[in-house]
Amino acid sequence: MQAPARAVRTVRADGTPVYAWDQRPGVPPVRVVPLDPDCDGEHLPPGNRHAHDFWVLAYVERGGGTIGLDGKQVTLHDGEVHAVAPGEVVAAESLAELTHARAWSVAFTPDAIPSLASISPLTWAHHPLLALFATDARRARVLEAERPRWQALLADLAEELRHPDRLGAHDAVTAILTNLLVASARLAPTAPIAPDPLVSRVFDEIERTYATKVSAGDLARSLGYTPGHLTTVVRQRTGRTLLDWLTERRLTEARRLLRETDLPLSVISTRTGLTDPGYLVRRFKARYGTTPDRWRREARDA
Repeated sequence: MQAPARAVRTVRADGTPVYAWDQRPGVPPVRVVPLDPDCDGEHLPPGNRHAHDFWVLAYVERGGGTIGLDGKQVTLHDGEVHAVAPGEVVAAESLAELTHARAWSVAFTPDAIPSLASISPLTWAHHPLLALFATDARRARVLEAERPRWQALLADLAEELRHPDRLGAHDAVTAILTNLLVASARLAPTAPIAPDPLVSRVFDEIERTYATKVSAGDLARSLGYTPGHLTTVVRQRTGRTLLDWLTERRLTEARRLLRETDLPLSVISTRTGLTDPGYLVRRFKARYGTTPDRWRREARDA
């Protein structure tokens, strides 16, 4: 249940590495990794606990063995779908037991889907498309009659990702991922996990102030916490730091302005709290692997 996005963003106090998404210019933020007895192990994680800052949807075509997910030992069964949210800890060493299992791991960031890319990332956790990630168990069973469709969708997604320059590949990846998320959401129980009160307060404050020059420290103090403490708590509960979320919200707005307006970078940086055009370019390139100007051209040509 690990995607090959292997750059370490940070290491938690207990030594758990948190892997970041390895963004590539012009490539949809989606990866598919098969896990079966014949794979060469190239994509398997190292023998330790780890977490990631992206989202993973895993489909178990054939069960066998167990894996540690956020402190729980989970036995894998035929036809199960597992949703691994950002920040959840995967006990990677247990993958050695999966000698008979066959599964697919789809790693992605929600902005791969246009309807999610156009809204605040602070609302992703409670969006209907990601409903399975907001349930307590974060897993469901696909009816046997539906399993061939899941396998076909995953095989098609892997094929499109192998040929990113093929006509319509980007649109096909988006469509298939959307179908998979819709199918998984329809399997989710109707009662989602209640939002974390502290995280909700943090996100509300980010939403209220991100367009100003507020810092992560300013946010923490306005909520009555020290910056170090609140950053640690937010990272533990969401998989990302306070600054990560603040920057993500600003960059989402920057993308919207780039796509929908002809405003120069100097104005966009001011409207998103990103200080100046140079800082906007650096943060944008670090997050998306391309410059704002190039992203604007590609978004309008799509």
